[in-house]
Amino acid sequence: MNKHEFTLRYNLHRLGSIIPSAPPSYLGRKAAVLIPVIEIEQQLHLILTRRPMHLRHHPGQISFPGGKVEPDDINAIHTALREAHEEIGLLSENVDVLGVFPAHKTFTGFEITPVVAMVKQPFELVLDPGEVDDCFSVPLNFFIERSNRHKIFHYRHGEHYQVHFMPFEDKFIWGVTAAIIDLLCHHIEDN
Repeated sequence: MNKHEFTLRYNLHRLGSIIPSAPPSYLGRKAAVLIPVIEIEQQLHLILTRRPMHLRHHPGQISFPGGKVEPDDINAIHTALREAHEEIGLLSENVDVLGVFPAHKTFTGFEITPVVAMVKQPFELVLDPGEVDDCFSVPLNFFIERSNRHKIFHYRHGEHYQVHFMPFEDKFIWGVTAAIIDLLCHHIEDN
């Protein structure tokens, strides 16, 4: 799949309204993440980060660049772009925002809005060591292959919820990041 086909598929399909692993109603702290799609050697990749172990929330987990909405942020897109610049050095001028998925509520107190964007040009990673321990990319085709996307059911507060996970090489992608990737893959599939 190339940039043009990805963009076309993204724009032609209706946005999914819910992520099944999310609690149905929750007033959490608002946050936004950028789903950066980049072409590397004629193949689309998703850019992901690993959070440092010293962080209070989700230490060591794989995530998309992003963070809490600040008072000066205009909207979720602004938050996601600002955080991507702060965390990995991705300039907002170097992305084309394709759209926004509905907010995903988490059990840990966040309401995360995923923002999908195509990275225009390769860029030099500049990691903020206070927020990012590592940054890497995974071929989108890996995630599109359904056999690489897994889910289990977790029982919490009297309810069953789906928990998504996707092992890739020596990395374990799970939780909200994996749920968002799964949502993206369902969204761009041929239906």
